[in-house]
Formats: sequence, structure tokens, C-alpha cells
Amino acid sequence: MAGSLISGLINNQYPANQITVTDPDTQKLDQLKQQFSINTEVDNLKAVENADVLVLAVKPQVLKRVCETIQSIAQNNHPLIISIAAGIRSTDIDRWLGGGQALVRCMPNTPALIQAGATGLFANAATRAEQKNLADQILSAAGITLWVDSEPQLDAVTAVSGSGPAYFFLFLEAMQAAGKQLGLDEQVAGMLAKQTALGAARMALESDDDPATLRAKVTSKGGTTAAAIASFENSHFSDIIQQALTAAHDRAIELADELGNDQP
Repeated sequence: MAGSLISGLINNQYPANQITVTDPDTQKLDQLKQQFSINTEVDNLKAVENADVLVLAVKPQVLKRVCETIQSIAQNNHPLIISIAAGIRSTDIDRWLGGGQALVRCMPNTPALIQAGATGLFANAATRAEQKNLADQILSAAGITLWVDSEPQLDAVTAVSGSGPAYFFLFLEAMQAAGKQLGLDEQVAGMLAKQTALGAARMALESDDDPATLRAKVTSKGGTTAAAIASFENSHFSDIIQQALTAAHDRAIELADELGNDQP
């Protein structure tokens, strides 16, 4: 995810010499430096000592250790903190950094890897308007950004868009398998399903009509689409989607409790 942000920033003409990446994997750092001509550093403290913005793009399980490592600099310099670590609440990150930090927590999704992501953002009370704008500029390098009013809403963002790509991949798998069962070559069925998904998504994004209206426009009474939609409805398709997203939402809350429940 960090690589996708770097790529997006560079493509948006952000100066490479103002980006510093730190990672214990020197091979990964060498690859990023060669690809983007950015600064690299293996020492977190050296990497962040003069930074205006710190993007925490690490695994949730190591975020506490990383924050505690850079706590002294965060307390002295008070940079904007942007976390894209899944499931860690802003209050826990702020506590690990010593408190009083301007902090934006983000929930991106994997299409950010191709600058087609959707990212939900939440800013804590210490974050100023200009810092929110800066966070928006950084994250929009990987796709669209949408702000939520309360941090618990990020759990819903996780359920809808954070985990969402996997739902569509599952649907594509099922369409490809069904097409093959109906006599199509597997590759032909797969390409038809993928292009149909792309076209439908573009229509939904670019049309003034909502999804329900778009669906109605392609569903002729007594036609093939109507037969398929009726089959979905008879199988309680909407209820299945509601149950699945609720499961993802509830698991996001559980993970946040588990990962942040380590106060001394």
C-alpha cells in the first residue's frame, strides 16, 4: 500500500526528494529507491526526525512498537500522523505516541495499488483543517477519498470498500464458473465477466441514475435479465449481502479491540 501511495504521489508530480521511506528490508528499500528515486532509511528515528507528515504503513501487529520507537520525535515535532494500519483505533495510536497528536486514520482498499482505490478517512480532534487537506492530497494519489464523521464509521467503510474487492472477485469467480458450465470456454467466460463488471462500475460512477434505476433500465419484463434477477431475489440475495457486510463490520470491531487492548 505504501508503494501505491508513493507511485501516485510521484505521478502527481510530488517531489521525490521530499519522500523518505523506512523499512528493515534493505532489498525492498533498494527497489523503491531505484524505481522512484526517493530517499530511504533503515533507522526509523532518522527517517522521521524532520518530517512534516508520518505515514504509518505497517502491519497492525507491529504498529505499537513502531509508534513507541518514534514517540520522542512525535512529542517534540508534532507532525501530522496518517495511519493506514487496519483495525487500530486513533486513540490507541495516539496513546502509543505519547498523546496530543494530530492523527488521521484511513481505510484504503487494494485497488489503491493501481490508483483506483477507495479510502475512508477520519481525523481526530487535534487535526487542523489544513492537515486534513494535506492527508486528503496524499491519500487521493491512490484513488478517491471520502471522510467520515465518527471513527466507528470506519468499521462500516471496512465492510463496504475495505473488504469489498474480495466480494467482487468472488462474484467474478462464480460468473466464470457458471459461464463454463453453460458451455463457454473458461477464459472467454472470465473475460466477459471482468469486462462486464468494469462496464457496470463505470456506468454506475458516471451516470446520474442510482444503481436501482440502472438495474431497472436493463431488466425487461419477461426477459432474460428479469429471470436472473428473480432467481437472485428468490435466494434472498440482499439478505446475503447484508449478513456478509455485517459479519465484516463486527469482525473489524473485534480486531480493533484485540489489537488495541494492551494498555499498561
